[in-house]
Amino acid sequence: MQVKIQPCLRMGTFLLLFLFTSEEAHADIILKKADLTIQPRNEVQRGTNVSLTCLAEVSYSAKAHPIHKYMFYKDYQLLHTEETSNTELLYSISDARVGHSGKYKCAVVIGEQNKDSIGKDLTVKGLQTPVLSVDKFTVREGDVITADCTAEGEIGSLMFFFRDGDNEIYMESTNNHQVQKKLSLSKGTSNLFCNYFINLGGTMLQSNGSNVISVNIQELEITPSITVKPLTNVIEGDTINFRCNVDMIQQKNSDLKISLVHGLTVLSFNMTQKNYTMSAKANDSGEFECISSMGNIHKSSSVNITVKELFSMPVLSITPPKVFEGEHFNIRCHVKSFASERIQKDDIKYSIFKDNTPKISNDRYSDTASRATNGKYMCSAKANGIIKESWAEIFEAKVLVSKPEITVDGPVIVGKPFWITCHSENGSLPINYTLKRNHFNVNWTEESYTHNKSRFLVEISTPADISSYWCEAKNNGPVSAKMSERLYAHVIVPVGKPLLTVLPVPGNIEEGQDLTLICGIPKGSPPISFTFYRSIHTLLHNITVQSNSSSYVLTAVTRQDSGSYYCRALNSAEEASMSDPITVEVSLATWKKALIAVFCMLLVAPLILVFAMRYKAKRVGVNESVWSKGPPNVDQDSEGSPFEGDIEYTEVVHPQPVDPVRIPLRKGTDTVYSELQTSQGAPEHMNHRSMVEYAELSHDLPEPVD
Repeated sequence: MQVKIQPCLRMGTFLLLFLFTSEEAHADIILKKADLTIQPRNEVQRGTNVSLTCLAEVSYSAKAHPIHKYMFYKDYQLLHTEETSNTELLYSISDARVGHSGKYKCAVVIGEQNKDSIGKDLTVKGLQTPVLSVDKFTVREGDVITADCTAEGEIGSLMFFFRDGDNEIYMESTNNHQVQKKLSLSKGTSNLFCNYFINLGGTMLQSNGSNVISVNIQELEITPSITVKPLTNVIEGDTINFRCNVDMIQQKNSDLKISLVHGLTVLSFNMTQKNYTMSAKANDSGEFECISSMGNIHKSSSVNITVKELFSMPVLSITPPKVFEGEHFNIRCHVKSFASERIQKDDIKYSIFKDNTPKISNDRYSDTASRATNGKYMCSAKANGIIKESWAEIFEAKVLVSKPEITVDGPVIVGKPFWITCHSENGSLPINYTLKRNHFNVNWTEESYTHNKSRFLVEISTPADISSYWCEAKNNGPVSAKMSERLYAHVIVPVGKPLLTVLPVPGNIEEGQDLTLICGIPKGSPPISFTFYRSIHTLLHNITVQSNSSSYVLTAVTRQDSGSYYCRALNSAEEASMSDPITVEVSLATWKKALIAVFCMLLVAPLILVFAMRYKAKRVGVNESVWSKGPPNVDQDSEGSPFEGDIEYTEVVHPQPVDPVRIPLRKGTDTVYSELQTSQGAPEHMNHRSMVEYAELSHDLPEPVD
């Protein structure tokens, strides 16, 4: 069974085999180095044949047949490339020139291996001397010649120069060894030659000069002559006639053109046909020139003309220099000098203009200053057809200062500096402003350049002081003084020290009551912001009012509301003031006190009952013991009263509902006398001594008041 192999499969197999064989071959090659040699030597004279040999040092197996790729470089630019199986390659430079000088090196590439040689310098000495040639040796002035400068065989960047003796007349840069140029030479004999420079890596080398060629240029006789009539010194208004002439032979040449020029102005382009006539003016003094032209050739002749003024430029004057509206002013027009040999003073006629409109045909003008007379004034003087104008003068009548307006700049606060401004809407500068207080001058200032408001720094101690100020403005002495109205402005009085009042009075405040805090100030402009605090910066309430006091109520206070209270007042003066603190103590409510008293009595009552029962039991036992022994004997002094009751001394505690604030308490004892019956019935006459029992009970009594 035969298998048909597709063409693409066969091609792939071939490529794989080729690549495998090529890689295997290159693996058997070692490129060691590349070396460059220059023959016959590194420095040669122009015209020498130079050989550059690149040698590749390669190691490879007997089966390998490497292909060497050689590349030659001059000044790091690729010069030549070639592939060969040889281990060396020759590159030749025939008839070497200075332009071949430079740094050379070579490189060898085998597969992916490459080596560069060391760079070596080649120097070629001796520039070729250029050769100059022209197409004509004799020409007429204005004609051109064709000149060729050739440096045969030279290469590189060249700069050619054409010279006439020491004068350079043309320069051109090129990479060619030859330059051609059409030259137009001036009259006389020109000695032409050329040379060139070559650029070698930033160094310019100059060649020798070429051969010298003499070219004879025949002058073109077209120099004009200039004639002036009547004279070169004239008076303004005189007529001057100019004539320009050229040699009659050239005058008939249609290419000839003659012009009359004064300064930069061409007066006539056609002086070959007719003369030029003009009326002299003062500014016509100077050089007049006849210029004849034929092709590119120009010849000229000139003459100086002096023109004397018929009369000087008129001068406009306005007096007085400073005029206020309503005042009188004068305008005068006059000339300072005139040519008396031509005219008299009365021959000069004047006109005065306002805003380019004739005002009067005279040398004088008077009027009363107002806004209508403001404008630009000038005048003219005329004689013998000559008219001259003066410089324009701007006239503007000064405006008397208007009534000033006095205002304040910023807030007015008692005891603090503030600015007062004074300004007049109308009035010519400079304006003098004076600030007055009642009838005394406080300060003054002068505005000279702009209509700014004058500012004065003052301070007042009471609100009423603000109306004692006004200002005065003047710009033309005391007669122009204008007074403002008195100053009226809102005055802010800083707040005084606040007084904090507490209701009820501290010491009588019980739980559950409402505590009212009242903060008031003795002075201060509303609106006023009152702020109430407890303890240290604990904000309770803040309010802004239009009055000098405000209050805040704490409802149903508790013992936790005890503490120090104070308030703060602040208005637009931005100076806050604090009150003195007040200490508030909140005591227990009355019903709580009563409840505590009842509770205490309930606790003490059983103890008293127990004590009383024990005491009674003890007394019963004592009595029984006494009566069992019988009554004591009675002294003789007692016979008159057979029976007296027994006396018992007892101190009893008396709780007194007194005010502890007004009456201080004291500790003390009272002696209470109690009469004890010896029997339940009426007292009987006994012949024994009564028994006396003393008992002291402690109680509180009020101390005596002094």
